Amino acid sequence: MPLVSVIIPYYKKIDYIKQSINSVLNQTYKDFEIIVVYDDDTLSDFNLLNKEFKNNPKIKIIRNSSNFGAGVSRNIGIKNSNGEIVAFLDADDFWFPEKLEKQINFMKKNKFDFTFCNYEKNISLKKKIKVESKKDKLGYFDLINSCDIGLSTVMLNKKIIKNNLFPSISTQEDLVAWLKITKENIYAHKLNEYLVIWNKVNNSLSSSFAQKISDAYKVYYVYENFNFFKSIFYLIKLSLFSIKRKF
Repeated sequence: MPLVSVIIPYYKKIDYIKQSINSVLNQTYKDFEIIVVYDDDTLSDFNLLNKEFKNNPKIKIIRNSSNFGAGVSRNIGIKNSNGEIVAFLDADDFWFPEKLEKQINFMKKNKFDFTFCNYEKNISLKKKIKVESKKDKLGYFDLINSCDIGLSTVMLNKKIIKNNLFPSISTQEDLVAWLKITKENIYAHKLNEYLVIWNKVNNSLSSSFAQKISDAYKVYYVYENFNFFKSIFYLIKLSLFSIKRKF
């Protein structure tokens, strides 16, 4: 079975990171490596993580020279990975124990290079929603309207990843990455199971509405080279679909 490289960018998530890493260590599928890309500008959390995990041969901690952002950190993680398969996990999200095993089997059985699964979204202690794509197969023209793929659910065959998959923007970097892949006529295939927990963290960039709107506009205008009016049109569609998923 293939080695899976699990890429985890880290920035000020000390209340979550241990549980995130442990959710990988507790997987039923054991052929993996964990690459934590430390993107924080302080050393306190770095020292804590080293103390906690330095003796585990499955875990590699890479410290960035400065704060590059999650997208660039994932690119660094990919470049330092050894696995045939690359999986992504945000430092405040968790996996269910059979996530890797089920998704690897799904990829192997169907010869898929790009897969994702459903996830549970923890909005607050009282509000949890389940998120799944209505389609089992997503291409470029599906994703340009609405990104129904949770980043922490994605697993890719490394052979389809080109240099610097993720752009240097604060949010929506995953949408740019998935569009880049699907432009090559590679489809994202859904494993129809809930295997990931996504946590809303109030101080995270992804929780900032203004930041997400600004970066979503860049997705269309800068990275997809759409004109102003076309970019605004797709930005509105993306925002409406995002709001709809919250209810």
